[in-house]
Amino acid sequence: MRHFFGAFLLGMATLTVMPTEKVLAGTLTGQPPIVIGHRGASGYRPEHTLAAYELAIQMGADYIEPDLVATKDGVLVARHENALAILNADGTLNLTDTSTDVFERLQFADRKTTKVIDGRSITGWFTEDFTLAELKTLRAIERIPGIRPQNTQYDRQFAIPTLQEVIDLAKAQSAALGRTIGIYPETKHPTYFDSIGLSMEEILVSVLNANGYVDETAPVYIQSFEVSNLKDLNELTDVSLVQLISPSGRPYDFVVNGDPRLYRDLITPLGLAEIATYANGIGANKNLIIPRDSRGNLLSPTTLVDDAHAAGLIVHAWTFRDEDVFLPTNLQGNPQEEYKQFYQTGIDGLFSDNPDTAFAVRSTLVPEPGTIFGLGFVPLLGWLFRRRK
Repeated sequence: MRHFFGAFLLGMATLTVMPTEKVLAGTLTGQPPIVIGHRGASGYRPEHTLAAYELAIQMGADYIEPDLVATKDGVLVARHENALAILNADGTLNLTDTSTDVFERLQFADRKTTKVIDGRSITGWFTEDFTLAELKTLRAIERIPGIRPQNTQYDRQFAIPTLQEVIDLAKAQSAALGRTIGIYPETKHPTYFDSIGLSMEEILVSVLNANGYVDETAPVYIQSFEVSNLKDLNELTDVSLVQLISPSGRPYDFVVNGDPRLYRDLITPLGLAEIATYANGIGANKNLIIPRDSRGNLLSPTTLVDDAHAAGLIVHAWTFRDEDVFLPTNLQGNPQEEYKQFYQTGIDGLFSDNPDTAFAVRSTLVPEPGTIFGLGFVPLLGWLFRRRK
């Protein structure tokens, strides 16, 4: 069974040191909540690019989050989906789910195809049909230009990074800034990739091991919306694992395996107790923590954070964005207040497209870390509180 002290260690390693007192009562470890750069600083740069990740770090993010998909030759790269570009039913370009310029590349026109991914029929271009060398010729574009037109000025400037390149950036920035930058990879569509002979778990663990990320003291969380692949990862690695929780539906591996449980069944006390046997925490949609009414206004918090903490699980909330289209109705133009209210629930961290805002609000609620504990203390505690499988 996993022990929450792994999360405690990660909290210390990420912030480098502990503050002198526990200011935000309610976090599982007593440490300030971490800021996770969601796909990098994707509010300011095209998502899942080294430029977006580096900017997130400069803005104060403790972790950067690469969604991982596989290439034809078995290399993990950072993309929100394995679909590089998607076409609508009428053949026009989907302007909310296209993240590269592959649709402009005549040499790859014959790679356009239709696939069923997690039960959804999609026409477009897919990472698993390209070698890494071919993918490296493509360039990233802003995925939601209608909402973030300012980001289109960076279109076609940045390549698709590999997981190793993201790790190299995190390590280089850690050395340059004197604070540990963690990585927070998500395995995308693991059941699908298993079905086509590109199992992601072994590749991911191999890369992590090669970089010295081998246990809960490592500044790494692996997340997934599926359950069975996290259980597999629990047997392959000792780094921290996080079960993602959607507000509706059920894990796709449950669909395939005939398991009738929904995501909401996973956040009952019984469900949380089961998660604690294979993961260190949950990554919950923020509406499960503070729901909204029919008009989109924030209501009172649920008991989810307390329930998860009672099961020994950390809670990371997703996703926070500054634009009004994403904000609660009663907080239009005031993303800072949304962060504040969620921080005050005792969450252990959050994913943000705007890590500068997340960092600034956190700084008003907790003191910036002092110099009580250094990183040298982390491995010792990791040895003392290793989880049992």
